[in-house]
Amino acid sequence: MGLTRWRDLAVVALIAAILAFGLLLWNYNRLPALPRLAGLPAALIGIGEAIFGWGLYRRIRANSGAAPGPGGSEQPRIGVAGQSGPDEVDPLTVARAVTIAKASALAAAAFGGLWIGTLCYVWPRAGDVAAAAGDRATALIGLLGAAVMLAGALWLERSCRTPPDQGQGPSRA
Repeated sequence: MGLTRWRDLAVVALIAAILAFGLLLWNYNRLPALPRLAGLPAALIGIGEAIFGWGLYRRIRANSGAAPGPGGSEQPRIGVAGQSGPDEVDPLTVARAVTIAKASALAAAAFGGLWIGTLCYVWPRAGDVAAAAGDRATALIGLLGAAVMLAGALWLERSCRTPPDQGQGPSRA
């Protein structure tokens, strides 16, 4: 399984943006005002994934035989080979984390596309329609929340990679 590709995320975001713009073009006057903090749950999910990713990253590095040294360089750990500690990472946990990260990245791309489509519709109308001015701020907050969610998901996915062995490139989870 490879890392999430940017072009896949871009395609999802583009499709979502086109659908959102079309829906708003057809039905904007019938929709209620968008909740101002609608993008906040996505941001909270992204922050949670980033925190979980950081913990998983540190546990994987600690169990790989190398620990981050001063300045972030990898240094060999001193210990008895084959001993498992309380920080041992279950491979199934890593597989689940990668699955969650990939799904969250696609969801964040879809949310981002929806907010981009909303922005494309309301931005030019913000001077003429009062609701569009409020929805513009909501869409900007939503887009920021989607970006935080995407960053958290991509960090979680990359945290699941094992460090490279001597002379090899990084392996993928």
